[in-house]
Amino acid sequence: MSEPTNAIDAITTPIPSPGEQHFPKFEVTPKLVKEAQELVDQYPEGKEQSAVLPIIHLVQERFGYVCPEAMPWIAEMCKSTPIHVAGIVTFYPGIHRSCPGKYHFRVCRGIACALSDGEALVPYICEKIGVDPAALTDEEPMGVSPDGLFSVEAVECLANCGFGPNMLVNDTLYSQVTPKIVDKVIADLKKQK
Repeated sequence: MSEPTNAIDAITTPIPSPGEQHFPKFEVTPKLVKEAQELVDQYPEGKEQSAVLPIIHLVQERFGYVCPEAMPWIAEMCKSTPIHVAGIVTFYPGIHRSCPGKYHFRVCRGIACALSDGEALVPYICEKIGVDPAALTDEEPMGVSPDGLFSVEAVECLANCGFGPNMLVNDTLYSQVTPKIVDKVIADLKKQK
């Protein structure tokens, strides 16, 4: 990998991911511009920077993650700077700087879920999808399966503490998760491919 050429590249260089095959490559289209402009228009003149986070979410939803190429465009849409956008992208753990799998498992590691045997879920999911759990670090908290179909990361809280352990797969919440539930979810998702 070559040396970063600017400040944004230095802090946001993505790690290539097999998950990229399941998402379109970042491209500014008229539809994307229209949707982003609708978000910007929700804020008063002079406060366009307030739309940075909503547009980051829009980009991540559409493309799987926020690549360095997207940041200057987001900044331009919000009358901001690329380094401001990069600061937001790198601050929030829920914003991905590398592409997840098509089906992204977020496993709660909060105390309530940990007390319900939730700590065993991430290594179990890693084993099932072919990810080395030792490769998950604070710098790269997400592991992606070799086929790019699945990814896993531990997250702080899924706000369902009374029913742990909890797991969010894309936008579907699973409560009182056991290895048997994980096996069923993975089997069902493989059928959907």
